[in-house]
This record gives sequence, structure tokens and C-alpha cells, in this order.
Amino acid sequence: MPAPLALEIVEFTFSDDKPTYRAVLKAVADSRKVRAIFLERQPRAERHQTMLASLSRPGLELMAGNLIRVWLLKKHAALLGDFLDALGVPHKEGVAEDLPQEMGEEKVKAAVEAVLVKHSKEVVTVYLHAFNTMNETRWPALQELLKADARLQL
Repeated sequence: MPAPLALEIVEFTFSDDKPTYRAVLKAVADSRKVRAIFLERQPRAERHQTMLASLSRPGLELMAGNLIRVWLLKKHAALLGDFLDALGVPHKEGVAEDLPQEMGEEKVKAAVEAVLVKHSKEVVTVYLHAFNTMNETRWPALQELLKADARLQL
């Protein structure tokens, strides 16, 4: 993920979702074997760089995933809804309870094109990769598109 986008996600969480921000900060502090107050006392820019460096490590994948999910659900719900609408998947504010086990290649391609036209390429790319890895249901058509389409590379 581009560094400016990763920083935007942390900044958004800092300003719009304090409980998630504090949970991530505590997880980062624990992983660095320091108290959270140590990180809190750092200037915000330095703290956020420290957090991003830690979140990219294997032990904090769950926290990084949670951070991305919160950012997507709170800031980019329209994108989530547009993608699911284009697929014909029922949802509530971009969250689907049950995903179909299979999704056709043409339908996936059309939905991806629709959201790329309407939303930022970087945000769409992060969303599609997150959607593909965070759901129990994985669609081979989406997985292949994420590998093959240069516009969807992180």
C-alpha cells in the first residue's frame, strides 16, 4: 500500500474512531514491548510512522486488517455499496451478510470497472484486496483479476 494512503488510514482513525485507534496503539506498544503512554507522548507524525512500521509486521496482521476495515466501512461505505450493488449482492450500508459461493468472471469484471470509474484507484485496490482476503467466501474470478490487472496492484 502506498505510504501516504496508509498514513491517511491512521490519521482518519485517530480523528474519527478513538476506540479503534487506542486498540491499535496498544497492540503496537505491546509488540514493541513498551507502554502505550510512551507512544502517546511522541509527536503524532512520529507516532503514526512507528505505528505503520509495526503494523506491516506479521504479528499485527489482525490489527492492520481491523484498521483497514474500519476505514473502509466508515469513510468509504459508498464504494462498498457500489461494488456490491454492481454484483447484485444484497447489503446494508456496504456490509453483506451472505455472499454467494460463486461469482461469474464477467460480473466481477463489470463491477470492478464500475467502481474504478467512480472511486479512487488506490482506495478501490485496497478495498478489493481486503474484500478478497477478509471474507470466508473467495471468488476465483476476483482473485485472478487482482493478479492480472495492473491497475489493481498494491
